Amino acid sequence: MTLRLEREGAVATLLIDRPRQHNAMNQAMWEQLPRLVQEAMADEAIRVLILSSATPGLFCAGADIHEFARCSGDEEWRVANQAAIRATQYALAHAEKPVIAAIDGDAVGGGCGLAIACDLRIASPAARLGITPARLGIVYGLFDTKLLVDLVGPARAKRILFTAALHDAQEALAIGLIDQISPAPLEAAMALAESIAANAQHSIRSSKAIIRRILDGQVDDDEETLAMFRDAFTLPDFREGVQAFRDKRRPCF
Repeated sequence: MTLRLEREGAVATLLIDRPRQHNAMNQAMWEQLPRLVQEAMADEAIRVLILSSATPGLFCAGADIHEFARCSGDEEWRVANQAAIRATQYALAHAEKPVIAAIDGDAVGGGCGLAIACDLRIASPAARLGITPARLGIVYGLFDTKLLVDLVGPARAKRILFTAALHDAQEALAIGLIDQISPAPLEAAMALAESIAANAQHSIRSSKAIIRRILDGQVDDDEETLAMFRDAFTLPDFREGVQAFRDKRRPCF
């Protein structure tokens, strides 16, 4: 089993488990990952999803280059591979609930693509991140590239793509490619996930949806976003939040 979903309380962890290949993603894994993301989103008990490796010291070496070499002459496979990779990126980026990447080791190529599709990224001091299509003569897709530009801006995105360089954790933090460095990224991601899970989920999911709309080009409210603001005052989370404030206690959402 190269991918699996584990649950602990309100947090699910999606683990990549192909250590002999440095967690390189093959076609079957690209096709499976969106289904596991949707499984976590459909589970009402789960409030936050973490993407990590089952093996300490690894994250994801990217797409399986051996499979590329073996199958790239097949146009049907190329179309299916492109669709599966895009579906994976889209599932992570558009997941209703927050998704955190815990990066312990290298996140290269498609592995970095997985990380940047998540909402937040915590990396170990030894982690390296890079996007390397220029070393292989391939092209990074528009959706993936937009995720990168949204994170680091166009000039830094160009430098990352043009040089195909690997960036250490400190440099990745400085340019916004990751959000935090921790010697134990999975533990740090779990602590962050638990703090998020303790807050009002309607607020968090609405905030994520609004930020996604902004990143996708929306510049002003529409009826749906206006309703998000108005309707929040009618929901149980608001009543509990106000009552907890009055009672001088922590809310229980």
